[in-house]
Amino acid sequence: MAPTSQVLTKHSSNVRTIILNRPQQLNALTLEMVSQLLELLNAYEEDPSVKLVIMKGEGRAFCAGGDVAALANGSWKQGAVFFSRAYTIDYLVATYAKTQVSLIRGIAMGGGAALAIHGRFRVVTDNTLFAMPETALGSFPDVGSSYYLSRLPGFFGEYVGLTGARLDGAEMLACGLATHFVPLEKLSLLEDALCKANTGDPEIINNIIHDFSNKNPKLKEKSHYFRLKTINSCFSRRTVEEIISALEEEADRNMDDWISWTIQALKKASPTSLKISLRSIRAGRLQGVRQCLIREYRIFCTILQGKVCKDFFEGCRALLLDKDKNPKWEPSKLELVSKQMVDSYFAPLDDEDWEDLKLPVRPNLTSYAISKL
Repeated sequence: MAPTSQVLTKHSSNVRTIILNRPQQLNALTLEMVSQLLELLNAYEEDPSVKLVIMKGEGRAFCAGGDVAALANGSWKQGAVFFSRAYTIDYLVATYAKTQVSLIRGIAMGGGAALAIHGRFRVVTDNTLFAMPETALGSFPDVGSSYYLSRLPGFFGEYVGLTGARLDGAEMLACGLATHFVPLEKLSLLEDALCKANTGDPEIINNIIHDFSNKNPKLKEKSHYFRLKTINSCFSRRTVEEIISALEEEADRNMDDWISWTIQALKKASPTSLKISLRSIRAGRLQGVRQCLIREYRIFCTILQGKVCKDFFEGCRALLLDKDKNPKWEPSKLELVSKQMVDSYFAPLDDEDWEDLKLPVRPNLTSYAISKL
């Protein structure tokens, strides 16, 4: 095994394994990590001897996302460099010419989840935990998630993206975020089998994973996915205000823990973040992954710049730094977030040194929409 600091690599004939290696930080991504990942993925794609790329995390997480506390403390232009590289990785994975398998053991959140979900084979297990918790931080579901969330059944993507709902492996398989569910005790055996097969043939890889898979893992009794009918009815509404109103009407008819939690999750989140997030996911329904990433880069650079709203910095303070869990959002109410404010996040930045994310048009699209084998 050849160490490359926060990212490890393992070579086995024509197979390359990438291991995210910040286990104490749940493999949260740093600028060093995204730079290494970008270099490795480009090199493996160009190397004719590499047939298969496996990605996994060291310790109890696949990847908890970007190290946002560090980003909040730096300059916005440093943050823009991080996100330009992270988004370029997501696009590379989504259009990768070589077969890629992600073994999603443990926590997979935000930008960490995107490393896997944009790829062809997304293997979850008993302890997988997925979430896009950005609205609680004053941010929004980015890293191309407006592409894949908008393609989940019904309006489940809006629900997951706005509330930060946590999904387990069985739920990820049911909604299409994962392609396979492999029991935890078989995960290392699967990895060994993939290395021994020494092939990048997608059909063979699919059959190997299939042989280790639990085809129909049981959804837990209180699974979010069982509430899809109500989710579709409420989260299909045009605005965040209308979504909350529909949920409250549902609560008047049939209050239970799930309805109560959903309403509270939305009311605790940043109002600005909720409006940005809903518009972004809705836009993603009509755009390709490249367009989604370019749009999301504009939004996040505007957030980092902090001219329109400083909720991201307040969310990081309240949840990650001081940990008082009591963010003071400004504006504090949905009705105070104007259309003009939201529009500004989707426009190019007014900065002479800034430019839109440059992503080349690539012919290969292996990501979520067409990869469910």
